[in-house]
Amino acid sequence: MAELSPQSSADEIVAHLRSIASKKNRLGMLRYGIKIERALGISHGVQRQIAKKIKRNHERAFELWQTGIMEAQFIASVTADPERFSGADARRWAATFDSWDIVDGVSDLFVDTDCWKELIAEFAVDEREFVRRTAFAMMAWSVVHRKKEPETTFLEFLPIIEAHATDGRNFVKKAVNWALRSIGKRSMNLHGPALALALKLAASTDRTARWIGKDAVKELSDAKTLERLAARKA
Repeated sequence: MAELSPQSSADEIVAHLRSIASKKNRLGMLRYGIKIERALGISHGVQRQIAKKIKRNHERAFELWQTGIMEAQFIASVTADPERFSGADARRWAATFDSWDIVDGVSDLFVDTDCWKELIAEFAVDEREFVRRTAFAMMAWSVVHRKKEPETTFLEFLPIIEAHATDGRNFVKKAVNWALRSIGKRSMNLHGPALALALKLAASTDRTARWIGKDAVKELSDAKTLERLAARKA
């Protein structure tokens, strides 16, 4: 089989993925609550290496996405051009999400698009479990990616987090928690409001909100977290 390169076609990339598929890895994914019907059992590390080799190609990314293979879709998200990726594209892709790992992988791309804030607002109110998870995965990723974003943007996410903190679905509540913790760890200015919300949720009568709040309070009150934030401010 030819070595993968930026000139490789979607078919060649898929053939390569199939050749390195692992039944053992595939079954191992079940332990992490990942749906394996569309997966080949290839680690994220290997997928990233492949994406690095084949480089960005926006048209080919859409061909890879169309295959429906989980690994091909992740590679598609890494090799698509965020500047050319539209809100309509994001909505189409999000409509097919069926597992937390594809959500978290592709949300990375969504955060790099021009319409990312609009997508967060829209996906948060969407009742589909994995679409709603996308909103909060995007919030968490935006803390890392959007370094020049004003802190007011992240403060505006807190009421959205509070509004959906009672969604008891496993993959939603974990993402809501992830978003809250991430915002609280971005800066000392954001730490206070995020911790205040975490404390409020921890005192809630709702079981899900209480879990989200207590877990976030634990991390945001941790000495190491506070040390890192203080060092960043210095």
